[in-house]
Formats: sequence, C-alpha cells, structure tokens
Amino acid sequence: MTAAKRAPQPGAEDLTEHLRDRWSVSVFDPAHELADGEIRLLLEAARWAPSAGNSQPWSFLVLPRGSAGHQTFVTHLSRGNSGWVPRASAVFVAIAQVAEDPDGNGPKWADYSFYDLGQAAAHLTVQAASLGLSSHQFAGFDHGAVAAAFGVPDWWKVMTGIAVGLHGDPAQVDPRDAEREERERVRRPLEEIAYADTWGTPWA
Repeated sequence: MTAAKRAPQPGAEDLTEHLRDRWSVSVFDPAHELADGEIRLLLEAARWAPSAGNSQPWSFLVLPRGSAGHQTFVTHLSRGNSGWVPRASAVFVAIAQVAEDPDGNGPKWADYSFYDLGQAAAHLTVQAASLGLSSHQFAGFDHGAVAAAFGVPDWWKVMTGIAVGLHGDPAQVDPRDAEREERERVRRPLEEIAYADTWGTPWA
C-alpha cells in the first residue's frame, strides 16, 4: 500500500481535498513534462499569496527538467536527494529577499520574509495539487553553490527547492527512493501545537 492510498490520514478527513491528500512524493514520472501554461499557473498561485505590507519578498528559479538551469542545479543536490529530485518535471527554487538592495529597495518588514515566502510556496503546491500534480519540498542541496551559480544577489537568501511532477511507479526506481513512499505520515496532536489562555495549556 502506497502513501497515496493511505490518505487521508486521521484528523485530515474533513480538510479541503488538496490539503487532505497532500503528501511529499519521492517517485516522479521521468517522462512527464510540465507545459508552459502549467508552470505559469503555479507561479501565479505563488504571486498571489499574501505578504506583509504587500511587499512580496519572494522569487523563484524556474528549472524544468532538461533545461540548462536544471542541469546546473542537480549537480548541487545532496546525495540523499540526487536520486529522486532529477526525475521531477521541474524544480522551483524558493528565494527570500532579506535586506534592501543597493538602491534601498526591499521588503517593508524583512523579519517576515521567510514567513511570506513559505506562504507563496504553499500556494504553489496547492495549485499543483489542483492540476493533478505532486510536489515535494526539500532543502538538501548546496545553497551557497546554487546562489553563486545562478548569480543570486547577497540581499536574497536561497531557501528551498520544490520538486513538481506526476507521481511515478515505485517499482521502477531505486528501492531506497521507493521506501520513502511507504513511510507512515504522522503529525503531532493538536494539544501539542494549539494553546489557549497560557502557553502549554491545550486549546479545547
């Protein structure tokens, strides 16, 4: 039984479909390609995410499989991610502006840049789900090398990658990657994350 068949997990049954059935796929179809229109929709979803003061402190490297940028990026993957990430149809590298540029332009409240980027990334993955696509966010790559290779300015910080594509066949990949598909999906109970009145007092 795959992780996809185990969804929805206890407690998630009543969530909206694209959140309820979300899971981090590690087996992608290496033949699937994203159309330019699909990539645009994913980026539009990120573009319309909320941000502090509408500062929109995010940018993305858009790296479809087979592109020059993709070929550069995959050379900087960690060993654990080098097997499965290249099979995804595209990788979006999420980058946050953390300081003003030399002209004094920057987010109004840089302290919230990471939070805002996270929302943009989440919007992108929910839009991917609405298109029948799977996604997996990851941080296992050489961030400094990627920043240097793509000329990311010093006032921006490379954060994570988002692999997007069509779920593939676990039988056709390395067993170590296929094993990821079988891991149980668990979350901390609500009483450990939602407090009322005082810190540590569970809500409801």
